[in-house]
Amino acid sequence: MKRHIKLSMLVIFSCAAVLSQTARAAQPPSLQCIMGPVTKQFGNTPWLVYSCDDKMSIVIVTATNNPAMPFYFFFSHSDKGYELHGEGTGDKHLTDATFAQLKLLSDSQIMSLVAETQKASTKN
Repeated sequence: MKRHIKLSMLVIFSCAAVLSQTARAAQPPSLQCIMGPVTKQFGNTPWLVYSCDDKMSIVIVTATNNPAMPFYFFFSHSDKGYELHGEGTGDKHLTDATFAQLKLLSDSQIMSLVAETQKASTKN
């Protein structure tokens, strides 16, 4: 349970960092991204997927045994659709492969991930 709490705090702080970097004129709303996680394979490595309280955004964080650690990706939704951002110091080869795969996800696939994280949270 301690590991899950620490990881959740990382996810929350990560979301705040991404949002603060992408905001220019207006202050972005604070998101809590603690729904989930569900474990998924992207770029042939394991990732933990959390959804946020806006019920549209997701954070994808390196799983404990992922050699791309530390790294996270963030899908945020805007009037232009979904935008993908990533940050970390993990193995660039692995994070590039993951980015390439995540970039291909459709809006409906991202929303399916949101639904999976919400379902996983109700089981915990």
